[in-house]
Amino acid sequence: MTFKLKLSLILIILMSCSNDVDSISSCESINYENKPSVDWFQSYGGSGEESHGHYILSTSDGGFIQIGETGSLPNNAKMLVVKVDRNGQLIWKKEYTDEGHNFGNSILEIEDGYLLCGVKNDDSFLVKVKKENGDILFSKTFENGGSDAFEHLLLVNNQIFAVGYTNSEDKYNNFYSEGESSLHILDLDGTIIKNIDIKSYMSHAYRIKSINNDIYISGLTNGAEDYALIKMNPSGEVIWSNVYGGSDSDHCFAMDVNDKNEVFLSGHTTSQTANWDTYTMKIDNNGNKLWEVKKGNPRGFDENFIHDEVWGVAHTDDGGCIITAGTGDEYDEYSASCDNSSEFSNQWKVYSIKFSSDGSIEWEGVYGLDNEDWAGEDIDLSLGGKPIIAVDNGEFGFLKLK
Repeated sequence: MTFKLKLSLILIILMSCSNDVDSISSCESINYENKPSVDWFQSYGGSGEESHGHYILSTSDGGFIQIGETGSLPNNAKMLVVKVDRNGQLIWKKEYTDEGHNFGNSILEIEDGYLLCGVKNDDSFLVKVKKENGDILFSKTFENGGSDAFEHLLLVNNQIFAVGYTNSEDKYNNFYSEGESSLHILDLDGTIIKNIDIKSYMSHAYRIKSINNDIYISGLTNGAEDYALIKMNPSGEVIWSNVYGGSDSDHCFAMDVNDKNEVFLSGHTTSQTANWDTYTMKIDNNGNKLWEVKKGNPRGFDENFIHDEVWGVAHTDDGGCIITAGTGDEYDEYSASCDNSSEFSNQWKVYSIKFSSDGSIEWEGVYGLDNEDWAGEDIDLSLGGKPIIAVDNGEFGFLKLK
């Protein structure tokens, strides 16, 4: 593994929660007593040997939908989407491409369907599907420049804002492409009507959100060295832009905005840390950083060998946020076990942290199954405000917390 956890395992599909799902070994270094318990866990794969989800969305019908790919990159993968109900039971799953260099990045729910975006054979890909069964309403590819992709979508004034990248120098890396950031505005039929140049603000645009008529775009600077954030109006005019981070690598893959126009950025960092740690910050509507927290190694192994990699953040109604990550080690020379346990450091787990409005930690939790590798890929909140986590377990895992 290099940039992200890749798994080889036999999946056990759980029809309901068991005590083993969130069993914790004796080498913990933090207090898990107030962490949420598991409500349910389900997973559904595609036609490929492995399936990897990248984005999860809580839908207006109370269910959840997840997008990614099935098969193996770079050239034998298909875009996969799985829709489940509020209890994790399968409603539908669909694959939207033939085998090739294909993957899904995110989903936008609109009134009459779901908009799916990603990559189809090196080009940006947009698909509109029916909510009830996933049938295609339209499907379009865009040659926006070199190897390019749509990463995330936003609906503003009946127009689709799509961020992503063009001219990738590392097209087989669907996390940081070493390309040029892009912002396209499309009509509801999926036709590009305007392009806005944001290359000077970030190297790779990853997330776009809107609140109170303001638009926020987050991503990575050149070389994935720092967090980048811009604020613009619906006309595409930049109000301000900022860069945040430390002296070493800071990878920003997660962003959310609350109704006070406060922005939460998260990802992982090696700035003033022993190895990759979670790195979360809160920004006010003028771009000022209110707080930042670095946290990692929840199971108490040698911190020099543990990676804690954040891929999702969701704001909460109390002014705080919840992040989700994967935690584990990737080193052949190190594999530690916990005392009185069969758990090893190279067995990856889902790692989540709840931050209060002032950045203090309210709870931390590690979740996983014995003898399986899990990692948190993304997080959203259910209509009832409970976390739903996309789990990379070799198939599309849905982990619902109470």
